[in-house]
Amino acid sequence: MRRGLLALGMLAVVVPTLAHGHPKPAVPAAKSGGTIYHVKEGDTLSGIAKRFGVSPRALIDANGLQRPDALRLGQRLLIPSGSARAAPRGRAAPSVRAPANFVLAVPDLDGTALSFRWPIEGPISSPFGRRRTGWHGGIDIKAELGTPVFAAAGGRVVFSGWEQFYGRVVKLEHDEGFMTVYAHNLRNFVDAGDAVEAGQVIATVGRTGRASTYHLHFEIRNTGKLFNPIYLLPQRELQFVTDGENPPEDTSVP
Repeated sequence: MRRGLLALGMLAVVVPTLAHGHPKPAVPAAKSGGTIYHVKEGDTLSGIAKRFGVSPRALIDANGLQRPDALRLGQRLLIPSGSARAAPRGRAAPSVRAPANFVLAVPDLDGTALSFRWPIEGPISSPFGRRRTGWHGGIDIKAELGTPVFAAAGGRVVFSGWEQFYGRVVKLEHDEGFMTVYAHNLRNFVDAGDAVEAGQVIATVGRTGRASTYHLHFEIRNTGKLFNPIYLLPQRELQFVTDGENPPEDTSVP
């Protein structure tokens, strides 16, 4: 594999280049939303932040970067529409070190990744990764009450019921060790043991459990590890929103 040199501030780090072609250009998102940017040779975190008019801290928080000095060529970064807010006084900042089961980088699954689809349409109200009050193991997708929730891939229901933080939740087991989680549902339409097909309606959006606005909390897991769903879902224009009534870090499930 060819190797390229990615300059990071005053530090030069040797990183692998993409095996095929060149890094893709940024994908614009909806107005007042966000952007997906693919890291190019010579990029720095501060340079990318300056280019898009956001703060480096906003990039770190939006992408859950544990080591912002170790960007990879071709790495997909979520560019939020605004800079991250400072933590309120009296509230402890979350640990910088990610939990052991969090995978923050673009996953390298040796071709075993399933083909997933988006479970619902809507803006991202809380991304994967580091939050002011802890770590968020999935993404929150804002939607209206009662919006149908679709299975992201075919599989089998391993749990359908109530949990303290998730509220009403469905968990699907898929091939290759994958699991998807759909939380805060108003209603579940499947039971444990049911076989489901990709795109099948399995629930409706609610705000049960630890949530005070309507949204779907969605996770993708593999052999016990939590992955950023954005990296495994089909690429699309992304919009990021913050609900004034309920900031993203307060609606998240740990």
